[in-house]
Amino acid sequence: MFRLWAKIFKDNRMLRDMVVCNDNKNLNRTQKIFAAVDEICYTYDLSKPIWLDSTIADFKKHDKTRFTQDNFIDRIDFDYLEIHVIEEG
Repeated sequence: MFRLWAKIFKDNRMLRDMVVCNDNKNLNRTQKIFAAVDEICYTYDLSKPIWLDSTIADFKKHDKTRFTQDNFIDRIDFDYLEIHVIEEG
């Protein structure tokens, strides 16, 4: 089971969160991550964030990263969207 936790923060307070689960054995880790981000964006009605070099580096190092306004084309009404892989297997 693969689980990714998404949290939306504004003014250091968590406004919303959700956990996306994926147990499709045919997808590799990267595909599961992108599928989870797509589901998060659909649920919260967001444009898909752009993976900047710093975002990728953070995610590779910590299995966790933040998407700020710099990662989105549209304006966002929160400070950042944080994603964190909480289970792989």
